[in-house]
Amino acid sequence: MPGAERAGILSGVTGDAERLERVVLGLPEVGLRVDWLRDYLVTTPPASAARTLEELCEASERSDPSAREAVLSLAFLLARSSEEAFVDRLREQAEQHRLLCLGRLLRRSPSRPPPADRASDPPIPDYRAGRELTVGERRSLARSPTRRDFDKLLSDPHPLVIRQLLENPRLTENDVLRIAARRPARADALMAIARSERWLARPRIRMAILLNPGSPPGLALPLLAACTRSELVEMVGSADVNKLLRSTARELLIRRPPLNLPDDADHVLQ
Repeated sequence: MPGAERAGILSGVTGDAERLERVVLGLPEVGLRVDWLRDYLVTTPPASAARTLEELCEASERSDPSAREAVLSLAFLLARSSEEAFVDRLREQAEQHRLLCLGRLLRRSPSRPPPADRASDPPIPDYRAGRELTVGERRSLARSPTRRDFDKLLSDPHPLVIRQLLENPRLTENDVLRIAARRPARADALMAIARSERWLARPRIRMAILLNPGSPPGLALPLLAACTRSELVEMVGSADVNKLLRSTARELLIRRPPLNLPDDADHVLQ
């Protein structure tokens, strides 16, 4: 048996799914993996891509380690691309051909929340400049702020300011947690986090997004694929979590081996 084919069988995927997994995991950084997957999904016929992803997602749900690692990059891509055309095409294929594993990552909320009232946007923080700073000035400040400025920048309502701040090497995980967990949620700030592999790769950041009741489902749902068993248990047991997220987490938990769940998790599946 050829080595590549044998490796695919041992990893739980074969054929096109094995080749996709091998290419993705052969790239050294998450950002490169996400970019490659996006190019693949934009250029590959939707029916073929959907079938390949279904097999990969199914292996991931069985806790195959290689498949789970590859699906992590897929989850990051879908979280940041929920409104793009290639995602809609994948969703159509998943619905038409009952691709249940892929479909779990692409579900739509039954009803979308009404658009936010821009008049209720939080005010621009007082940067003690004697006037309201422009967006450009605040972005410049976000590039090299002092710790005293961080508190103000973390509450800035403009997504470009938040995006610039997320690239700052002095930003800490606890700082980003404050953005991800803020109530009411700021969808554009959460999307800025979703576009940063540096921060979305952190389990605490992902869970803060998932547990925030104001997180857009299209952003949050794919991230369930990256959850551990204990994180799924926490999702299912949280009354504040979006109902669609909670029900999908329950499905994933039921499918996740081993089937003999710990005693403290049994009640969440009732």
